[in-house]
Amino acid sequence: MIPFLDLTRVNKPYQDAIEEAALRVLRSGWYILGKELVSFEKTFADYCEAAHAIGVGNGLDAITLILKAYNFPAGSEVIVPANTYIASVLPVTYLNLTPVLVEPDPRTMLIDSDEIERHITARTKAILTVDLYGKSCEMRAITKLAERHNLKLITDAAQSHGAMYDGQKVGTLADATAFSFYPTKNLGALGDAGAVTTNDKALAEKIRYLRNYGSLERYKNDFQGVNSRLDEIQAAVLSAKLPYLEAENRRRKVIAARYLSEIVLPDLILPPSDSVESDAWHLFVVRHKQRNKFITHLDGLGIQTNVHYPLPVHKQKAFQYMNDRCFPITEAIHREVVSLPLNPVLSDDEVEEIIKAVNTFDPGI
Repeated sequence: MIPFLDLTRVNKPYQDAIEEAALRVLRSGWYILGKELVSFEKTFADYCEAAHAIGVGNGLDAITLILKAYNFPAGSEVIVPANTYIASVLPVTYLNLTPVLVEPDPRTMLIDSDEIERHITARTKAILTVDLYGKSCEMRAITKLAERHNLKLITDAAQSHGAMYDGQKVGTLADATAFSFYPTKNLGALGDAGAVTTNDKALAEKIRYLRNYGSLERYKNDFQGVNSRLDEIQAAVLSAKLPYLEAENRRRKVIAARYLSEIVLPDLILPPSDSVESDAWHLFVVRHKQRNKFITHLDGLGIQTNVHYPLPVHKQKAFQYMNDRCFPITEAIHREVVSLPLNPVLSDDEVEEIIKAVNTFDPGI
């Protein structure tokens, strides 16, 4: 069986460095808001070519703290993609803001920049883009749109560590960018972890307050904050792994390029091939109208797949008030998508086996 993702195997090349980092923190006796966090924040900001990085508890909190820092009035509208994971929408509703879902471009499956403007109203305060599967959105057009309407631009980059757009790293393309370091991500911690990057000094300072109960000085609280701090062990682990991110992403691109050129199954929709070098390729997501048969076929040949994601946000029980809304492009995507294995530890032989398995699928059987 070729697993969809084996985290033990992914982390094995860095096991010594990870163990050394964890032991260093253990022996230091300082486990929250210490030197390891400061060091990782500086290094990650430099990697993203951003002025500031603020470590937080997870990716969901990263989005939440950005929105909280902007302090939009209750009921303000935030434009978000209809095709996304629920974590992109929950921070909006947590803060009593209104998510306005926008359909994706069916080719990229990312928010359609041409569709955004017609959803902007007098109550719109921000656009939240999501770099789903590791591909940056069309930020040139979206940035111009945000500037024209005086809107804040926020990016959920939970899946796009190291991705590029117009020669610029994800992390500086928006007013603020939220990252997740969930263990499965291109840069993964050994637990929950996240960060915000921005070039806005005032925003960065406010998020530093908000992540720590609204305090920078012990027992003095300037804001009503939360507890969402990237702990020292996770910061140390991320520092140990960050130097290898570019090499891992290059391997992902090699595998993605092979899939794009060698998978020739009729009726299988592949991701766009025009940005192989700039995408981070967190996931390789294909579409087939007979998804269940396709998955069963691959499973029978020892290829494990995944579905990102089987049920769109507006059809979730958690958002019952949206259940009667219709987003046909999003719904078609969620019915058809399948993620093939793509990670930096796949061998050439395993990649070859996956390609052969895909190409032998016969939907008529």
